[in-house]
Amino acid sequence: MTTTRSIAILLSLAAPCLAGEAIPTSTEHVEIPASWDFCNWIQNKPGLLYSNPENPLLQSFQIGGRFHYQMAYEDGNDVNGRDFNDTYEDYRRARIETKTHFLQYFSAKLSLNLVDDDRRDNNDLDWGYESFDEAVFSFDIKKAFAGIPLDQLQLNYGRLKFMLSDEVRASSNKILTIERSSIGNKIYNSGRPTGFTLDAAKGRLNWTLGVYSTEDEKFMDGWNGDLAYSATLGYQVTDEWKITWDGVYNSQDSEENFLGYHWASTISAAYEKGRFGFLGEAILGENIGSGDRGGHFYGLVAMPSYWLIDKRLQAVAQYQYAGASRDEGFRINSRYVRAAHDLGIDTNSGRGDEDHSIYLGLNYYLCGDSLKIMAGVAYDHLDTPDGSLDAFSNLIALRVSF
Repeated sequence: MTTTRSIAILLSLAAPCLAGEAIPTSTEHVEIPASWDFCNWIQNKPGLLYSNPENPLLQSFQIGGRFHYQMAYEDGNDVNGRDFNDTYEDYRRARIETKTHFLQYFSAKLSLNLVDDDRRDNNDLDWGYESFDEAVFSFDIKKAFAGIPLDQLQLNYGRLKFMLSDEVRASSNKILTIERSSIGNKIYNSGRPTGFTLDAAKGRLNWTLGVYSTEDEKFMDGWNGDLAYSATLGYQVTDEWKITWDGVYNSQDSEENFLGYHWASTISAAYEKGRFGFLGEAILGENIGSGDRGGHFYGLVAMPSYWLIDKRLQAVAQYQYAGASRDEGFRINSRYVRAAHDLGIDTNSGRGDEDHSIYLGLNYYLCGDSLKIMAGVAYDHLDTPDGSLDAFSNLIALRVSF
């Protein structure tokens, strides 16, 4: 599929937000109703089915969802110097979500994955229930007990999205790049562990403590195995600057858990003023194992952004450096450089000891983050024990959420 045709398809899907209802004419003097505004509708909780803060049992019930579709064209040289190119289409995410507030102090969030698209590795595209994404129950301790000298205190339990670094904390609906950086995805590992987190805030400080089961179940993990522990500390230096530290320790000495490494620590610095934004991160961690895939890993991410047209067209750049002390101590993203290619193409499964990645992109916001088109070009240079892997990725994506 050509890039021009791809853009045409995505724009046709987004066209409803540019249209309004026709206003009937009349010879009589009548008050003309305002036309229906799709963007206003999709950005203002269209799935809020019930809301009554005075009801002692049920305060609100809301449904939501997201649909993320993307296409890619790959062009590169494998570790043996052989040229390759491939095209991919990917139903990246399809989820249905519910949020419920009840008994004044409690809330629940449930999210289901409805697509499993593994065609990039010559597997199937499956629609329907695939897995639970999140299932989180929360208790607002601050609201329940008067006199607590904090601005926020909340306890959460369930199948949680594991969050380490600002890049990971950003929702997939709001990330500025089509894919997170490889080093960000390494420490995140799409983790959905069962665990407890305690969120607190006071003034310019916020912090989170977490404990997680390292077992790996489809819905809720058991607590018979080893544990992982995390801590986050953030400080809002000024209205524009925020600094955050994250750390995690995994007590399980096996890659077969939601982390796949012993420990990691990150420092994030986020800046936003006017049309300009910037995110910088430094990451250090230790892999599990003593062979070529063991040892330490480390990385830097720098991501500036600028509104070319305020709240409509945004330019984004990202540079990532990632390294490891062992020959295969780091692995790049599964999409799309290391995906299945023609017979004979060798990417060393995306494993190496040094990776440089550059991303340049444009994001066009038709209805804010609720409906946007993203396009970008990424370049990866990975050093492996067998040679260097170089690849360009040309990407385009549609993101819809409500």
